[in-house]
Amino acid sequence: MPDDSGERLSALVAAALPGARADLERLVRIPSIWADPARADDTRRSAEAVAELARGAGATDVTIIAVDGGAPAVVAHWPAPEGTPTVLLYAHHDVQPTGGDEHWTSPPFEPTERDGRLYGRGAADDKAGVMTHLAVLRAYEGRPPVGVTLFVEGEEESGSPTLSALLREHSDVLTCDVIVIADAANPSVDVPALTTSLRGLVSVTIEVAMLERPVHSGVYGGPVGDALTALCHGLAALHDEHGGVAIPGLAGGNSAAPDLDEATFRSDVGLLDGVELIGTGSIPDRAWNKPAVAVLGIDAPRVADASNVLLPRARAVVSLRLAPGDDAVKAQRALAEHLEANVPWGARVTVTPDPGIAEPFTLKTTGDAYDAARRAFSQAYGNPVVEMGIGGSIPFIAEFARTFPGATVLVTGVGDPASRWHGIDESLDLTMFGKAVLAEALLLAELAP
Repeated sequence: MPDDSGERLSALVAAALPGARADLERLVRIPSIWADPARADDTRRSAEAVAELARGAGATDVTIIAVDGGAPAVVAHWPAPEGTPTVLLYAHHDVQPTGGDEHWTSPPFEPTERDGRLYGRGAADDKAGVMTHLAVLRAYEGRPPVGVTLFVEGEEESGSPTLSALLREHSDVLTCDVIVIADAANPSVDVPALTTSLRGLVSVTIEVAMLERPVHSGVYGGPVGDALTALCHGLAALHDEHGGVAIPGLAGGNSAAPDLDEATFRSDVGLLDGVELIGTGSIPDRAWNKPAVAVLGIDAPRVADASNVLLPRARAVVSLRLAPGDDAVKAQRALAEHLEANVPWGARVTVTPDPGIAEPFTLKTTGDAYDAARRAFSQAYGNPVVEMGIGGSIPFIAEFARTFPGATVLVTGVGDPASRWHGIDESLDLTMFGKAVLAEALLLAELAP
């Protein structure tokens, strides 16, 4: 590590944290839901706020970029001192929809502290990632020991549909030696993690048709079936008797990670008393290294609108998470074929693949950058780094790896199991936020020759 000792950096980080916390709250107040067209202006306002914060952290060049139809992203630069590598720091400023403001304990876009946690949509995912990077640059007073490019995307929660085009068009200003992605999580607030594998994601829409029009369920029920029940038969065939995925031909593996405490896991998830876990194997096996399938939505009358008719048509969206090592295109085809084969009674079945595909990904964890990360994160958290998978899908990681094949990719995070990313009452542990900032500051020092 160069001149910046751990003690000095700790003091600089501590001084930067109050301002970073205040600016995190400022960002959380902006409802940057790019997936909602009504919030497009808010997402642009969020990008402008991030750009302003980057200028305030000493960036020499700050640009807001976008391609046609895409969300605004922010690119900012801190030049590399002679002979040092360039590190790209990634986060995203867009957020998920709230899931219903009325369900939150406090308003989702009014950041609120309770018991050492900051609650609000984006407080963890991923405006905490944005402010982790900016707090590090403030701690270095705008003069980091390595070159830094800050890249803050605006449509990650929509699957990063224009990221490939952004990387192609701006690869010259994004070229780097190391990529640090602050968009994952730690197993606890005191234990740092490097995420080394991610599941892939595909989905399809299935439509079942049986009648030309609705007909009376009493007059015709018996010899005539209905489309919704036929659809339910097909959806029920997605799992075996243990709750494991029953689609043939999918990849699956095992995790070397120790099993999680089931009671803690159930509490973190919010599983109701008496509800069983599904599938087989350890919890890390099931969450990181095996496929998972879920029905995300069904087009059918609401219970309040139901009437005594046989439904002629019904639709559903089915989502399939893929284990590392699987092929997304083949898996999507296997899902479609399985649904087509399991809808009964000769019903007409149309399965439409969703064009948004995320390949599963496994990172190589050897080399100088990983050694530096293990030292930095262990020092900041006071506990050894663990390597873990993640059940979610982050499509852009594969995009970065393809675009910059010589760069080492490090996936870190500022969430923990209680953060409830994408859920009601999303939150950030503020003590862990400070540790994450210190860890990244130490990492930049470690990466300097």
